[in-house]
Amino acid sequence: MTVSVRPQPMIAVTDVEKSSAWYCAVLGAASGHGGAEYEQLVVDGEMVLQLHKLEVGHHHGTIGDPALPVGNGVALWFQVDALEAAADRARSTGATIQTDVHHNPNAGHDELWLRDPDGYLVVLAS
Repeated sequence: MTVSVRPQPMIAVTDVEKSSAWYCAVLGAASGHGGAEYEQLVVDGEMVLQLHKLEVGHHHGTIGDPALPVGNGVALWFQVDALEAAADRARSTGATIQTDVHHNPNAGHDELWLRDPDGYLVVLAS
């Protein structure tokens, strides 16, 4: 029996449209849904991230507690084909760079660590 699993992470954000624009710019993604309360970000036909408005519960309740900071202890890790191009896109958004492009000897690749508009840690890896 073959098991197939594909991650579909969802994060709670304060402004879905702003976060969507940021992630689309940084990742070279496209909107797969669009809207002020929920978004799917797509790269090469695959959903890579879901964004959900922090205060909206829909049918399932809220994704996070609006009284608490978002993103604590979460790292969103994306492997990209062209790290320098992605780093240039990230810089052009005015993103907060936590750790500029550097070599990670444990993983054996280069990485850029930055913060999204809500403060989530985003890592772009070669």
